[in-house]
Amino acid sequence: MEDDNLDTTDTPDAADIADAPQLRPQSLVLAFFGNHVLDEGDLCVYSGSIIDVLGRVGTGEQAVRSTLTRMVNRGLLRRQREGRKMFFGLTPQAARILEDGGQRIWRDGAVNENWDGTWTLLGFSLPESWQRQRHDLRSRLTWSGFGALYSGLWIAPGRADVRGVVSELGLDAHVKVFHAQADEATDIGEMIRESWDLESLAARYVAFDKRWSAGPDAGSRDPVATRLRLVGEWLRIIRTDPRLPVQHLPAEWPARQAQETFRRIAEETAASANGMARELLETAPLRSA
Repeated sequence: MEDDNLDTTDTPDAADIADAPQLRPQSLVLAFFGNHVLDEGDLCVYSGSIIDVLGRVGTGEQAVRSTLTRMVNRGLLRRQREGRKMFFGLTPQAARILEDGGQRIWRDGAVNENWDGTWTLLGFSLPESWQRQRHDLRSRLTWSGFGALYSGLWIAPGRADVRGVVSELGLDAHVKVFHAQADEATDIGEMIRESWDLESLAARYVAFDKRWSAGPDAGSRDPVATRLRLVGEWLRIIRTDPRLPVQHLPAEWPARQAQETFRRIAEETAASANGMARELLETAPLRSA
């Protein structure tokens, strides 16, 4: 169909895409909306524009279309027809997810230097047959910074508010939450090493910094694609970073250097990416549901 023609001008080289980590299409769609839609008010974007932008980072048309459909079914996106074209906009749930991600990226940061010694403990007991609920709870706890102290007891630094997560999953009757401080006999450093995979997390920060420290995508002429990969890769890392107290982490924790690199590239590409997006994207006002 004519409406689905793609503009491949200035797409990144295949070698650039091959060197970058593979990002899930849903993560890229969310990063796309977070970069170019969330702060613009109630807008929806033509599917062909979304296909164009994700194609610039190596995601095929069919994968994008399937992902958009799944996200509608999951309540993350809304469809809106304008003539012969289909547009997609954010639901309130997706907007909250993106706002939470923005808080993690731009305000909280990846280095926790202001820990007050408080821990949040969450205990849960679910029926053995509730495998999906258990998976969903563990996934959301990981995103919220928790690590598994024991099978049904999870822990996070600071006073983590997970009431919304628990209620959204319908698990209030199965979860208990406490705020506490560790006894002097507890080796906090050892507890952290046992509850979180620090080696893998550090390796991801090191790899990110090595990949991006030379500059925006090693000279890519496509700032929209560059920023989409940058934010998508960074979100993938911090999704599993609990922001543990830096005084209990190994010396020279690599998150600090990686964060400096991320913010530098983000600042360097912001104006050009936004300008290019205004030219590329076909949008429409999002009508009331």
